Amino acid sequence: MNSFENIKEIVIASNNKGKIKMVQEILSDYKIIPMTEKGIDIDVVEDANTFEGNAIKKAETIANMLENTICLADDSGIEVEYLNGFPGVETKRWFKGTDRERNLALIKKLDGVEKNNRKVKFKVAMALSTGNETITAESWIDGYITENPRGENGFGFDEIFELENGKTLAELTVEEKNEIGVRKEVLEILKMKLS
Repeated sequence: MNSFENIKEIVIASNNKGKIKMVQEILSDYKIIPMTEKGIDIDVVEDANTFEGNAIKKAETIANMLENTICLADDSGIEVEYLNGFPGVETKRWFKGTDRERNLALIKKLDGVEKNNRKVKFKVAMALSTGNETITAESWIDGYITENPRGENGFGFDEIFELENGKTLAELTVEEKNEIGVRKEVLEILKMKLS
């Protein structure tokens, strides 16, 4: 018997309203609860060397603080091929400053590098854990790091992540972004593994 069978609540290791809404839509058989509603306010140290490792650590740590509940956690970031996968799991932490300052610093690292050598992957890993058992899923999209930030509809590195169609993630409408949604794809994989 799998230990996910009789559980109807999923605590999500996030307070991001957009992320919570997406999880509620896809995992609609479960009641989705932000971890703060369960009185959990911890910052799990993300020290694994893979996105999947960080997601597992967060999910298992929080699941072990709860009873009869699954915890969902994720980790994501970008890997620039020319920079040997940098910044990877350090995407949010490698540079102290605003998103824009961090993006400009990354562009600077690729100064003079031609477009076909500016390939980048945006990876998302998620883990669902009961504390004893954990399932994971991962997916990614490919693109290029731009020479200048472009677009207003995003956050993080969206303004410097250019898709094959020539638009940055920050230049896409919400609908267009949902169509290529990596998080959505990963959630769909987890949903299949749960059934």
